Amino acid sequence: MSHTPSLRELEQPDAFIRRHIGPDAAEQQSMLETLGVASLAELIEQTLPQSIAMGGALALDEPRTETQVLAYLKGLASRNQIFTSCIGMGYHDTITPPVVLRNVLENPGWYTAYTPYQPEISQGRLEALLNFQQMTLDLTGMELANASLLDEATAAAEAMTLARRVAKSKSNLFFIDEDCHPQTISVVRTRAEAFGFELLVDSVDALAQHQVFGAVFQYTTTWGEIRDLAPLIAQVQAQQGLACVAADPLSLVLLTPPGELGADVVFGSSQRFGVPMGYGGPHAAFFATRDAYKRAMPGRIIGVSVDARGNRALRMALQTREQHIRREKANSNICTAQVLLANIASFYAVYHGPEGLQMIARRVHRLTAMLAAGLERGGINRSNHRFFDTLTLNVPGQANTIVGRARSQGINLRLIDADHLGISLDETTTAETVEALLRCFVGDGHNQDLAELDRSVAGKESGIPDQFLRRSAILTHPVFHRHRSETAMLRYIKSLENKDLALNHAMIPLGSCTMKLNATSEMIPITWPEFARMHPFAPLAQAAGYKAMIGELEAMLRAITGFDAISMQPNSGAQGEYAGLLAIRKYHEETGNGHRDVCLIPTSAHGTNPASAMMAGMRVVLVACDEQGNVNIDDLRSKAVEHTADLSCLMITYPSTHGVYEEGIREICDIVHQHGGQVYMDGANLNALVGLAQPADFGADVSHMNLHKTFCIPHGGGGPGMGPIGVKAHLAPYLANHMVVPLDGPNPENDAVSAAPWGSASILPISWTYIALMGASGLRQATEVAILNANYIAQRLGEAYPVLYSGRNGRVAHECIIDIRPIKAASGVTEEDIAKRLMDFGFHAPTMSFPVPGTLMIEPTESESRAELDRFIDAMLTIRSEIARVERVQWSAEDNPLHNAPHTLADITGDWQRSYSRQEAVFPLDWVAHNKFWPAVNRIDNVYGDRNLFCACPPLEAWADDAQ
Repeated sequence: MSHTPSLRELEQPDAFIRRHIGPDAAEQQSMLETLGVASLAELIEQTLPQSIAMGGALALDEPRTETQVLAYLKGLASRNQIFTSCIGMGYHDTITPPVVLRNVLENPGWYTAYTPYQPEISQGRLEALLNFQQMTLDLTGMELANASLLDEATAAAEAMTLARRVAKSKSNLFFIDEDCHPQTISVVRTRAEAFGFELLVDSVDALAQHQVFGAVFQYTTTWGEIRDLAPLIAQVQAQQGLACVAADPLSLVLLTPPGELGADVVFGSSQRFGVPMGYGGPHAAFFATRDAYKRAMPGRIIGVSVDARGNRALRMALQTREQHIRREKANSNICTAQVLLANIASFYAVYHGPEGLQMIARRVHRLTAMLAAGLERGGINRSNHRFFDTLTLNVPGQANTIVGRARSQGINLRLIDADHLGISLDETTTAETVEALLRCFVGDGHNQDLAELDRSVAGKESGIPDQFLRRSAILTHPVFHRHRSETAMLRYIKSLENKDLALNHAMIPLGSCTMKLNATSEMIPITWPEFARMHPFAPLAQAAGYKAMIGELEAMLRAITGFDAISMQPNSGAQGEYAGLLAIRKYHEETGNGHRDVCLIPTSAHGTNPASAMMAGMRVVLVACDEQGNVNIDDLRSKAVEHTADLSCLMITYPSTHGVYEEGIREICDIVHQHGGQVYMDGANLNALVGLAQPADFGADVSHMNLHKTFCIPHGGGGPGMGPIGVKAHLAPYLANHMVVPLDGPNPENDAVSAAPWGSASILPISWTYIALMGASGLRQATEVAILNANYIAQRLGEAYPVLYSGRNGRVAHECIIDIRPIKAASGVTEEDIAKRLMDFGFHAPTMSFPVPGTLMIEPTESESRAELDRFIDAMLTIRSEIARVERVQWSAEDNPLHNAPHTLADITGDWQRSYSRQEAVFPLDWVAHNKFWPAVNRIDNVYGDRNLFCACPPLEAWADDAQ
């Protein structure tokens, strides 16, 4: 008799689980048979150490349908009250051009791509980032720009550390103008304390009394004043220090650029160039400096190089600066940039061009000037006499009353104190907004005629004295002039997208990166106005929906990890590491153990670990690994004993970066605790633990959670990310707080690690939605299938490519490392040759030479189907057969499809003088032709790019050559 389904079964609450997980039940069973096990439970029992296995299910709700989850989340979002924001402080409402909103921000071709470490299949976003750098150079007047940082406050901290690295001054004192944004001051103070720098926050009038190695000034100030920076910059440079300027990009359209005033570093937020406020992020900071400091520059730099045909090609330049290579000697621990948001800002500039930006800037300034004139006529005095878009107003004893009046009109002002208010206008401000503001300050009978106010301030930039007006041109490059119609803009965006391989084309099997499905239903809420248009410093009562959603997500993460408290502030995984180590440091200081500063780190660790430890003011001591890739427990015990008096913590990734579950993890944690240390668990591989084991249960005191890996926030081509941290109760008081929006729980005196209280809050609905859709059972299934997929690949590839490390019963965790070194020794074919050859099959390469040089690390995730895994395996086995032909000298070392990969249309349409056929080059297997991805360029010359560093849009003659 057939089963009659219940109503709940017919409603299919677990339907999303089947859509998120790639292999269906039959495919899973077939893969399990390949592994010689009968069930997923048997595989997990063979793989996961039983000493850490959870005794029961996660304390989470069961799965819900996409319709149910989105309806519930929409209800939360509706509890947010979106007022007209005049708060400013570095955050402004903006209009994302619809063509950019739909075709970039909402397009998986842009948001599911990875960091462009494989530039031949990343030329589109590399060009958009190069445009971002050119935009930054033009606006700031500097010589070299990077491709974005996490936020303006973090950029200020990076400016300080850059100054310390390159300044000739012997002073240990850094100066920050008290008129900078308060969140910037807080983040810089956090960084200075960790590095042991002295920090002076004071009026610029006091600068002359001190010797400093650098200084930060705000241009315009947080109060809106346009200050002459030239004398201050000269004063710092006379002391052999670096002068750093925080600037607003829209103001720089009209104001003299800081570079022309002599600044050494210029940074700021590009948020108001089309990126929604999103309750604090994500936003892309820009950062520019002198060419002489290029090797000390934080973050990534996009440079121009050439490919094997001598054609112009783009790549990430000077990668030897990155923390993966330099580790504790790295310039910073920046791992995640804000690529997607930088690209939106660059497209905003391309869309508007210089004339459009000037019109926007002039309109914002005109409205501000009209408001200033009207308020002045109404008897309201102003503290700042020169302004671009921000006014600070003197209202003795009336501030709270006026704020209340404004809120009744749906407007938020900046409440400075009982006697002062701030108003910042933006692109969305209208004449009606100005009229409403006049009523709030002067009363309904203000008798101000807006047309007359307009005439009174027209014909001059009335808040900007002539000496501060910009004379130099901006955005002169053709890219900012060629795409003005929407048709042209749409096709330009599409032309760039076509050059990039993202998850909407093929799997991206990058080890340690977890490139899993970013489901459409998870992405939908981030562009809802209720989430997108909220200012991070809006009154908490207006953000009830955000508060509820964030609170629920924190509870979910506590249930998953076992930790007692969560901090949502870190806006990248590396920021999470930094925040967690600072909590450990503060804990030791508070308990009378401030001398504990040794951080033990296994040699297998992620590159950001030693870089983060260095930034937290710790000394790094390396712990050896054994031949099986596990932490050498005897060496760990020896180092713990040696440093028992000054041991601060251990940083360990679990499962290990070598792709195995270490059986001794509980013993490892116990050893560290016995010697007074704390255990920091890097959460990069949490996708192999969810629902199976909890870090807090087996010994971790703190861990960050990469929401952009395990919990489905897309990588965006190299950012955004989110790295919230979980801690046990004894560390909770030492988490980051926020001076503008104080948080419940952490010590109120704690400073911030990121500019916004909850980091990149607008992308948190993605992870909330994923967890709500999957429920406890779905999350566990996802982890089990991630382990199944990795072991299936390891088993299928094992005979052709040695799997370097495995755990108990020969199993791997959620990823595996294949060893290319024997192949290279026998044939001369390198891991890079294999990586580039995979492009001809339509695949992104696995992680190359990390964590072990000469290897490839493969992580398929749970989202890839059996068919996709088999295609990848077939590609790898075909490549192995090609290598065999090189080994047998059927193909020479230089004339073979691996050495010449990737192959482009130019190759097969030109003269063909190679020992293998065009078919073998571009259609090595029959199915490749059905969905062919064509790399835009041939293999790029990395050495040329670094020796001939050029990090701006190519000159006009290069464009002319391309046109010909």
